[in-house]
Amino acid sequence: MISHDQEHGIEIGYQLPTTRVKAIAQAQKERLAYIDFRICFLGTVSRNNLVTRFGIKGAAATRDIALYRELAPTNLRYDTKAKTYERSDLFSPLYGASPNQVLAALAYGFGDDFAGANRALISCETPIQMNRPSLSTLSVLTRAIHQGKVIKVDYRSLSSGRTTREIVPFALVDNGLRWHIRGYDRKQSRFSDFVVTRISSPVIIDSPIDEHETRESDIQWNRILELELVPHPNLKHPETIETDYAMKNGVLNVKIRAAVAGYALRRWNVDCTEDHALRGPEYHLWLQNRPALYGVENLVIAPGYDQADTKRRS
Repeated sequence: MISHDQEHGIEIGYQLPTTRVKAIAQAQKERLAYIDFRICFLGTVSRNNLVTRFGIKGAAATRDIALYRELAPTNLRYDTKAKTYERSDLFSPLYGASPNQVLAALAYGFGDDFAGANRALISCETPIQMNRPSLSTLSVLTRAIHQGKVIKVDYRSLSSGRTTREIVPFALVDNGLRWHIRGYDRKQSRFSDFVVTRISSPVIIDSPIDEHETRESDIQWNRILELELVPHPNLKHPETIETDYAMKNGVLNVKIRAAVAGYALRRWNVDCTEDHALRGPEYHLWLQNRPALYGVENLVIAPGYDQADTKRRS
């Protein structure tokens, strides 16, 4: 999914000299980012935080904090009683981050390694993941995607039951409820989404991939829709929703792949009827430019969308 704010992160307050950045080792850059993150979102950082998180000596932690203060001299102030560094009123972040990255770090722990404790940084409750992919299965799928290989799998679908298929996968897709892989289905001779938890016995096979089986040939994947979402006309206070989504002139402009449009519209509970006819407290948004969905294939799950009706009117 491509959202309106996917590329927006925290504004970088300092422009670090390129030569200065190149001189800093990657491991130390990661520790500096950790200092910056804690100060920004938790308000404090100490030597012990660095020692515990990265397994370094106290002297190395001291050098990291000293370097951070050199790069951003107005970001910190030292509390002599607590023996910790606190966020100053003049704080301006050194590093950019998307809201999704920040929230994930707060909920699950900072960083992308598996050696840490992976504990939430603040009290945080996230939705229960009811279907959890097998990591052994997932590892085969992700290796095939990364290496551009074909997989042979047993797949269970609601319409066909259990079948054996050859798939040319090229992407993972999160629809908000479960994970899919997107790829070319040689059995059906078309591009499809496959629920990861319905896949079993995956193996990578040595098979050539034809041009029509590649990501570049997936029209639905490569087509980008521009949707105009507005507060649902039935709302008493639409300005609340405008604030929720940081709308401009009452409209939220969203760019999204056609292949995942149905998932997103369902997840956001967007009323896709032509006359905003859906009722219920869950419908906060209405799709203002409904014709943008013409030709999109996975709209059966989009709230109120009648593809046949659109074809009759076009």
